[in-house]
Amino acid sequence: MALKLVCTDQEFIDLWAKLGSPVLMAEKLGVASSSVMRRRSSIETRLGIKLATHNSQRDQIKPKPKKVELAAHNVRRGIEVDKVKRIIVFSDAHFTDTTTTAFKALLLMIKKFKPEVIICNGDAFDGQVLSRFPSINYDQKPSVLEELKACRQHLDEIEKHRPAGCRLIWTLGNHDMRYEAWLVNKVPEYSGVDGFSLKYHFPNWETCWSFWIGEDTVVKHRFKGGRTAGYSNLLAAGNTNIITGHTHVLACQPISNFQGTFWGIQTGCLADPMSSTFEYCEDSPKDWRSGFVMLSFDQGRMLMPEMIMVSDEENGEIEFRGCITKV
Repeated sequence: MALKLVCTDQEFIDLWAKLGSPVLMAEKLGVASSSVMRRRSSIETRLGIKLATHNSQRDQIKPKPKKVELAAHNVRRGIEVDKVKRIIVFSDAHFTDTTTTAFKALLLMIKKFKPEVIICNGDAFDGQVLSRFPSINYDQKPSVLEELKACRQHLDEIEKHRPAGCRLIWTLGNHDMRYEAWLVNKVPEYSGVDGFSLKYHFPNWETCWSFWIGEDTVVKHRFKGGRTAGYSNLLAAGNTNIITGHTHVLACQPISNFQGTFWGIQTGCLADPMSSTFEYCEDSPKDWRSGFVMLSFDQGRMLMPEMIMVSDEENGEIEFRGCITKV
Protein backbone atom coordinates (compact mmCIF):
# COMPACT_ATOMS: atom_id res chain seq x y z
CA MET A 1 0.00 0.00 0.00
CA ALA A 2 1.37 3.41 -0.98
CA LEU A 3 2.18 5.97 1.67
CA LYS A 4 0.32 9.26 1.70
CA LEU A 5 1.44 11.76 -0.94
CA VAL A 6 2.66 14.18 1.75
CA CYS A 7 5.15 12.71 4.22
CA THR A 8 7.53 14.16 6.74
CA ASP A 9 11.21 14.60 6.04
CA GLN A 10 12.03 11.80 8.44
CA GLU A 11 9.54 9.45 6.79
CA PHE A 12 11.11 10.25 3.43
CA ILE A 13 14.65 9.68 4.82
CA ASP A 14 13.67 6.35 6.42
CA LEU A 15 11.98 5.15 3.24
CA TRP A 16 14.98 6.24 1.16
CA ALA A 17 17.31 4.25 3.42
CA LYS A 18 15.16 1.19 2.73
CA LEU A 19 14.54 1.59 -1.00
CA GLY A 20 17.46 3.75 -2.21
CA SER A 21 15.97 4.41 -5.66
CA PRO A 22 13.95 7.33 -7.12
CA VAL A 23 11.96 4.85 -9.22
CA LEU A 24 11.04 2.63 -6.28
CA MET A 25 10.31 5.67 -4.09
CA ALA A 26 7.94 7.05 -6.75
CA GLU A 27 6.09 3.74 -6.94
CA LYS A 28 5.77 3.56 -3.16
CA LEU A 29 4.65 7.17 -2.69
CA GLY A 30 2.39 7.23 -5.74
CA VAL A 31 4.11 10.23 -7.33
CA ALA A 32 6.35 10.92 -10.33
CA SER A 33 10.07 10.22 -10.14
CA SER A 34 10.74 13.90 -10.81
CA SER A 35 8.82 14.80 -7.62
CA VAL A 36 10.97 12.38 -5.64
CA MET A 37 14.15 13.90 -7.06
CA ARG A 38 13.05 17.42 -6.14
CA ARG A 39 12.10 16.36 -2.60
CA ARG A 40 15.42 14.57 -2.12
CA SER A 41 17.34 17.65 -3.30
CA SER A 42 15.34 19.87 -0.94
CA ILE A 43 16.01 17.64 2.06
CA GLU A 44 19.73 17.36 1.25
CA THR A 45 20.02 21.18 1.03
CA ARG A 46 18.01 21.99 4.15
CA LEU A 47 19.41 19.28 6.43
CA GLY A 48 22.95 19.15 5.06
CA ILE A 49 22.84 15.41 4.42
CA LYS A 50 23.40 13.18 1.36
CA LEU A 51 20.76 10.70 0.22
CA ALA A 52 22.81 8.61 -2.18
CA THR A 53 21.19 6.16 -4.57
CA HIS A 54 22.14 2.64 -3.53
CA ASN A 55 19.63 0.56 -5.50
CA SER A 56 19.64 2.02 -9.02
CA GLN A 57 17.03 0.52 -11.30
CA ARG A 58 18.95 1.51 -14.41
CA ASP A 59 21.17 -1.52 -13.95
CA GLN A 60 18.06 -3.70 -14.04
CA ILE A 61 16.92 -2.44 -17.46
CA LYS A 62 18.40 -4.43 -20.32
CA PRO A 63 19.13 -2.32 -23.41
CA LYS A 64 16.97 -3.10 -26.42
CA PRO A 65 19.01 -5.21 -28.85
CA LYS A 66 20.03 -3.51 -32.08
CA LYS A 67 18.33 -4.77 -35.20
CA VAL A 68 21.56 -6.07 -36.68
CA GLU A 69 22.00 -8.25 -33.57
CA LEU A 70 18.67 -10.01 -34.04
CA ALA A 71 19.84 -12.29 -36.87
CA ALA A 72 22.95 -14.19 -37.90
CA HIS A 73 25.47 -12.35 -40.09
CA ASN A 74 24.76 -14.52 -43.10
CA VAL A 75 21.19 -13.17 -42.88
CA ARG A 76 21.68 -9.61 -41.67
CA ARG A 77 24.66 -7.27 -41.53
CA GLY A 78 24.93 -3.59 -40.69
CA ILE A 79 26.87 -0.51 -39.61
CA GLU A 80 26.36 2.26 -37.06
CA VAL A 81 24.83 5.34 -38.65
CA ASP A 82 27.48 7.66 -37.20
CA LYS A 83 30.21 5.74 -39.04
CA VAL A 84 29.01 6.62 -42.53
CA LYS A 85 28.67 9.74 -44.66
CA ARG A 86 28.05 8.14 -48.03
CA ILE A 87 26.71 4.77 -49.19
CA ILE A 88 26.28 3.91 -52.86
CA VAL A 89 23.67 1.28 -53.73
CA PHE A 90 23.26 -0.36 -57.13
CA SER A 91 21.24 -3.37 -58.16
CA ASP A 92 20.13 -5.59 -61.02
CA ALA A 93 23.36 -5.39 -62.99
CA HIS A 94 22.75 -8.76 -64.67
CA PHE A 95 26.39 -8.53 -65.72
CA THR A 96 27.42 -9.58 -69.23
CA ASP A 97 30.58 -8.93 -71.23
CA THR A 98 29.18 -5.48 -72.07
CA THR A 99 29.98 -2.50 -69.82
CA THR A 100 26.99 -0.20 -69.44
CA THR A 101 26.89 3.56 -69.03
CA ALA A 102 25.47 3.10 -65.52
CA PHE A 103 28.48 0.99 -64.54
CA LYS A 104 30.89 3.63 -65.84
CA ALA A 105 28.98 6.24 -63.84
CA LEU A 106 29.16 4.01 -60.76
CA LEU A 107 32.96 3.95 -60.91
CA LEU A 108 33.00 7.72 -61.41
CA MET A 109 30.81 8.34 -58.33
CA ILE A 110 32.84 5.92 -56.20
CA LYS A 111 36.01 7.80 -57.11
CA LYS A 112 34.45 11.21 -56.52
CA PHE A 113 32.44 10.66 -53.30
CA LYS A 114 34.50 7.90 -51.61
CA PRO A 115 31.67 6.01 -49.89
CA GLU A 116 32.24 4.04 -46.70
CA VAL A 117 30.01 1.24 -48.03
CA ILE A 118 29.19 0.02 -51.55
CA ILE A 119 26.15 -2.26 -51.77
CA CYS A 120 25.40 -4.57 -54.67
CA ASN A 121 21.69 -4.90 -53.95
CA GLY A 122 21.06 -8.17 -55.73
CA ASP A 123 20.97 -9.77 -59.18
CA ALA A 124 24.55 -9.15 -60.25
CA PHE A 125 24.45 -12.68 -61.64
CA ASP A 126 21.63 -13.38 -64.07
CA GLY A 127 21.62 -17.11 -64.74
CA GLN A 128 20.00 -16.98 -68.17
CA VAL A 129 20.51 -20.68 -68.93
CA LEU A 130 19.02 -21.50 -65.51
CA SER A 131 15.94 -19.36 -66.15
CA ARG A 132 12.37 -20.60 -66.31
CA PHE A 133 11.98 -18.59 -69.53
CA PRO A 134 12.54 -20.67 -72.70
CA SER A 135 15.01 -19.73 -75.42
CA ILE A 136 13.65 -17.38 -78.07
CA ASN A 137 14.37 -17.97 -81.77
CA TYR A 138 17.02 -20.56 -80.81
CA ASP A 139 19.16 -17.80 -79.30
CA GLN A 140 22.42 -18.73 -77.60
CA LYS A 141 22.41 -17.65 -73.98
CA PRO A 142 25.68 -17.08 -72.12
CA SER A 143 26.86 -20.02 -70.06
CA VAL A 144 27.14 -19.99 -66.28
CA LEU A 145 30.91 -19.77 -66.63
CA GLU A 146 30.67 -16.79 -68.98
CA GLU A 147 28.34 -14.99 -66.58
CA LEU A 148 30.61 -15.72 -63.61
CA LYS A 149 33.53 -14.25 -65.53
CA ALA A 150 31.48 -11.13 -66.35
CA CYS A 151 30.51 -10.73 -62.69
CA ARG A 152 34.09 -11.15 -61.56
CA GLN A 153 35.37 -8.66 -64.13
CA HIS A 154 32.93 -5.93 -63.06
CA LEU A 155 32.99 -6.56 -59.31
CA ASP A 156 36.80 -6.69 -59.36
CA GLU A 157 36.75 -3.28 -61.07
CA ILE A 158 34.60 -1.91 -58.25
CA GLU A 159 37.07 -3.33 -55.72
CA LYS A 160 39.93 -1.52 -57.49
CA HIS A 161 38.08 1.81 -57.35
CA ARG A 162 36.81 1.63 -53.76
CA PRO A 163 38.52 3.84 -51.16
CA ALA A 164 40.55 2.27 -48.38
CA GLY A 165 38.37 0.73 -45.69
CA CYS A 166 35.22 0.74 -47.82
CA ARG A 167 33.01 -2.29 -47.15
CA LEU A 168 31.63 -4.32 -50.05
CA ILE A 169 28.16 -5.71 -49.35
CA TRP A 170 26.13 -8.05 -51.56
CA THR A 171 22.48 -8.36 -50.55
CA LEU A 172 21.53 -11.43 -52.54
CA GLY A 173 18.79 -11.33 -55.16
CA ASN A 174 16.51 -13.94 -56.67
CA HIS A 175 18.64 -14.21 -59.84
CA ASP A 176 21.79 -14.64 -57.74
CA MET A 177 20.14 -17.57 -56.02
CA ARG A 178 19.52 -19.33 -59.32
CA TYR A 179 23.15 -20.42 -59.16
CA GLU A 180 22.78 -22.34 -55.91
CA ALA A 181 19.11 -23.30 -56.32
CA TRP A 182 19.86 -25.20 -59.53
CA LEU A 183 22.78 -27.03 -57.91
CA VAL A 184 20.80 -27.87 -54.78
CA ASN A 185 17.99 -29.34 -56.85
CA LYS A 186 20.15 -31.17 -59.39
CA VAL A 187 23.20 -32.31 -57.44
CA PRO A 188 22.47 -32.02 -53.70
CA GLU A 189 25.25 -34.54 -53.04
CA TYR A 190 27.80 -31.79 -53.84
CA SER A 191 26.64 -29.54 -50.99
CA GLY A 192 29.59 -27.78 -49.39
CA VAL A 193 31.99 -28.43 -52.24
CA ASP A 194 34.15 -25.45 -53.22
CA GLY A 195 32.58 -23.46 -56.04
CA PHE A 196 29.03 -24.66 -55.47
CA SER A 197 28.17 -21.45 -53.65
CA LEU A 198 28.08 -18.09 -55.43
CA LYS A 199 29.79 -16.26 -52.57
CA TYR A 200 32.76 -18.65 -52.88
CA HIS A 201 33.72 -16.89 -56.11
CA PHE A 202 33.60 -13.39 -54.55
CA PRO A 203 35.34 -13.64 -51.15
CA ASN A 204 35.74 -9.88 -50.67
CA TRP A 205 32.00 -9.26 -50.82
CA GLU A 206 30.02 -9.75 -47.61
CA THR A 207 26.80 -11.56 -48.53
CA CYS A 208 23.54 -11.30 -46.62
CA TRP A 209 19.80 -10.81 -47.13
CA SER A 210 19.64 -7.33 -45.62
CA PHE A 211 22.00 -4.56 -44.55
CA TRP A 212 21.02 -2.11 -41.79
CA ILE A 213 22.38 1.41 -41.38
CA GLY A 214 21.61 2.30 -37.79
CA GLU A 215 18.14 1.38 -36.57
CA ASP A 216 15.86 2.87 -39.19
CA THR A 217 17.39 2.24 -42.63
CA VAL A 218 17.51 -1.15 -44.36
CA VAL A 219 18.79 -2.25 -47.76
CA LYS A 220 17.51 -5.52 -49.25
CA HIS A 221 16.94 -6.81 -52.76
CA ARG A 222 13.15 -7.08 -52.69
CA PHE A 223 10.06 -6.89 -50.54
CA LYS A 224 6.86 -5.71 -52.20
CA GLY A 225 6.52 -5.75 -55.99
CA GLY A 226 5.29 -3.48 -58.76
CA ARG A 227 6.21 0.01 -59.87
CA THR A 228 4.97 1.47 -56.53
CA ALA A 229 7.02 -1.00 -54.50
CA GLY A 230 8.84 1.83 -52.71
CA TYR A 231 5.59 3.20 -51.29
CA SER A 232 4.23 -0.28 -50.51
CA ASN A 233 7.47 -1.16 -48.73
CA LEU A 234 7.18 1.92 -46.53
CA LEU A 235 3.61 1.13 -45.55
CA ALA A 236 4.60 -2.40 -44.56
CA ALA A 237 7.92 -1.58 -42.88
CA GLY A 238 6.71 1.29 -40.69
CA ASN A 239 9.05 4.07 -39.65
CA THR A 240 11.97 2.69 -41.64
CA ASN A 241 13.81 3.89 -44.74
CA ILE A 242 13.81 0.91 -47.08
CA ILE A 243 15.98 0.59 -50.19
CA THR A 244 15.18 -2.19 -52.67
CA GLY A 245 16.01 -3.33 -56.19
CA HIS A 246 14.30 -6.10 -58.19
CA THR A 247 11.74 -3.93 -60.01
CA HIS A 248 14.31 -2.13 -62.23
CA VAL A 249 12.44 1.07 -61.31
CA LEU A 250 14.55 4.06 -60.25
CA ALA A 251 12.39 6.12 -57.88
CA CYS A 252 12.16 7.68 -54.41
CA GLN A 253 8.79 7.77 -52.65
CA PRO A 254 8.63 9.42 -49.19
CA ILE A 255 6.07 9.23 -46.42
CA SER A 256 5.96 11.89 -43.67
CA ASN A 257 4.28 11.31 -40.33
CA PHE A 258 4.61 12.37 -36.68
CA GLN A 259 7.94 10.54 -36.48
CA GLY A 260 9.50 12.33 -39.46
CA THR A 261 10.04 11.60 -43.17
CA PHE A 262 10.94 8.15 -44.38
CA TRP A 263 11.95 7.03 -47.85
CA GLY A 264 10.98 4.08 -50.01
CA ILE A 265 13.78 3.88 -52.58
CA GLN A 266 13.99 1.69 -55.68
CA THR A 267 17.49 1.49 -57.11
CA GLY A 268 16.76 0.98 -60.82
CA CYS A 269 19.06 -1.33 -62.77
CA LEU A 270 22.74 -1.13 -63.59
CA ALA A 271 21.96 -3.10 -66.75
CA ASP A 272 20.75 -1.55 -70.00
CA PRO A 273 16.95 -2.09 -70.12
CA MET A 274 17.20 -2.63 -73.88
CA SER A 275 19.78 -5.40 -73.49
CA SER A 276 19.11 -8.77 -75.11
CA THR A 277 19.15 -10.15 -71.55
CA PHE A 278 15.55 -8.95 -71.28
CA GLU A 279 14.32 -10.21 -74.65
CA TYR A 280 11.75 -12.29 -72.79
CA CYS A 281 9.79 -9.05 -72.27
CA GLU A 282 8.77 -9.38 -75.96
CA ASP A 283 9.73 -5.79 -76.82
CA SER A 284 7.05 -4.40 -74.50
CA PRO A 285 7.52 -0.90 -73.05
CA LYS A 286 9.45 -1.08 -69.80
CA ASP A 287 8.95 1.35 -66.94
CA TRP A 288 12.58 0.74 -66.02
CA ARG A 289 15.44 3.19 -65.58
CA SER A 290 19.14 2.48 -65.67
CA GLY A 291 21.05 4.02 -62.77
CA PHE A 292 21.64 3.75 -59.03
CA VAL A 293 21.35 5.80 -55.82
CA MET A 294 23.65 7.53 -53.35
CA LEU A 295 22.64 7.80 -49.71
CA SER A 296 24.04 10.54 -47.47
CA PHE A 297 23.95 10.60 -43.67
CA ASP A 298 24.38 13.48 -41.24
CA GLN A 299 23.54 14.01 -37.56
CA GLY A 300 22.37 10.42 -37.20
CA ARG A 301 19.83 10.35 -40.01
CA MET A 302 19.53 9.72 -43.72
CA LEU A 303 19.15 12.80 -45.89
CA MET A 304 17.14 13.07 -49.10
CA PRO A 305 18.49 10.34 -51.40
CA GLU A 306 20.13 11.21 -54.69
CA MET A 307 19.54 9.34 -57.95
CA ILE A 308 22.04 8.95 -60.76
CA MET A 309 20.10 8.12 -63.94
CA VAL A 310 21.26 7.20 -67.43
CA SER A 311 19.61 9.55 -69.93
CA ASP A 312 21.34 8.30 -73.08
CA GLU A 313 22.92 4.84 -73.08
CA GLU A 314 24.33 5.08 -76.59
CA ASN A 315 26.08 8.41 -75.99
CA GLY A 316 27.09 7.58 -72.41
CA GLU A 317 25.17 10.42 -70.71
CA ILE A 318 23.84 10.52 -67.16
CA GLU A 319 21.75 12.99 -65.15
CA PHE A 320 22.87 14.00 -61.66
CA ARG A 321 22.27 17.11 -59.57
CA GLY A 322 20.70 19.03 -62.40
CA CYS A 323 23.48 18.37 -64.94
CA ILE A 324 24.01 16.04 -67.88
CA THR A 325 27.43 14.41 -67.74
CA LYS A 326 29.14 12.21 -70.30
CA VAL A 327 30.98 9.24 -68.78
